[in-house]
Amino acid sequence: MTVTQWMIIGFVGQALFGARFIIQWIISEKRGESTIPLSFWYCSIGGSMVLLTYAIHRQDPVFIVGQSLGSIIYVRNLILIDRKKKALAGGGTEK
Repeated sequence: MTVTQWMIIGFVGQALFGARFIIQWIISEKRGESTIPLSFWYCSIGGSMVLLTYAIHRQDPVFIVGQSLGSIIYVRNLILIDRKKKALAGGGTEK
């Protein structure tokens, strides 16, 4: 891939990662309270994965560690959200 193609990948990852804040802001304004929608976490994971790919290409260990750890947290949040939905759907109480 060319340098320009890699830069496009980096900018796409950054745009996807940044879009999560716009999504969160719009949803919070609509609901009249601060809230984090599922799309926030999916944008976080998608953006983080694209940026991680870019960081690996750039061989930037600081950037690699930052994006790797963030991805783990975003996936964990989705797991916790799913558990809560299942517990509520099953009539159980959440832990």
